[in-house]
Amino acid sequence: MGAYAARRIVQSFGIIVGLTLVVFLATRVSGDPAALLLSVGATPEDIERFRHAMGLDQPAYLQYFRFMASALTGNFGTSFQYHLPTMGLVLERLPATLELTVSAMVFAVLVGLPAGIVAATRRGSALDVITSLLALAGQSVPVFWLGIVLLWIFGVWLGVLPTSGRGGLQNLVLPSIALGSYSAASVARLTRASMLDVLGRDFIRTARAKGLFERQVLVGHALKNAAIPIITIVGLQLGTLLGGAVVTELIFSWPGVGRLAVQAVLARDYPLVQASVFVVAVGFVLVNTLVDLSYHWLDPRIRLGGRR
Repeated sequence: MGAYAARRIVQSFGIIVGLTLVVFLATRVSGDPAALLLSVGATPEDIERFRHAMGLDQPAYLQYFRFMASALTGNFGTSFQYHLPTMGLVLERLPATLELTVSAMVFAVLVGLPAGIVAATRRGSALDVITSLLALAGQSVPVFWLGIVLLWIFGVWLGVLPTSGRGGLQNLVLPSIALGSYSAASVARLTRASMLDVLGRDFIRTARAKGLFERQVLVGHALKNAAIPIITIVGLQLGTLLGGAVVTELIFSWPGVGRLAVQAVLARDYPLVQASVFVVAVGFVLVNTLVDLSYHWLDPRIRLGGRR
């Protein structure tokens, strides 16, 4: 377990370094920030002074090494727009993104897990067909379209929920549903498939033959043995939600990291883009690493296989 965890941590570090390189190169080919941040009447000398002050006149590989050396000390540079440390700006917005991501994941699990279990235990019934169709629709509808529809129905037409901004629980309802709908559908479909596979096993028939209540059979035996793929999809979807909240944050004017990153991209604020992507990438990789490590705790066969 310890050796496996060490390997996963090293792999995760390599992935994060690779992502920083990709983002660094992508921002450099997107255009010159001086053209956006300086006034229209800026002279070539003004542009050159700006580029020199920001270190943009140096070769790209030197800029990257400088960025990595500073990043290792926790310094991700100063924002071109706000003239403040970029990591401070990102961490200031991070709680809003985490709040939205966790809320969307809670919605996905509370809806998707029971729906998948019910569909599996009622296989072939009308309830199973309806659940499968709704799950298919949830995976087919784009987040931006669903968000706009929810805004129009509940925010404009009915006027029962806020349409933008961060505040109380009522502000979380619409963005959480919009962001979590795809994940809820994914959890429901995988839960159904995993439960159907487990419910056909011999130990389930043995448990029922012992006279156990159906609830004990489903929760204590079937769901436990179907947990690994379900936890996998939940972990992957949590990382996806963390990185994919950009569209939802824009639609609902949610003050999170995704919205900040989009604003930074439009302004070609290189340091702020790099800091935003780094924080999201670390969160995504951390979630996936924890999911991998959880396998060893859930399935003894994996622990035994790792000792051979």
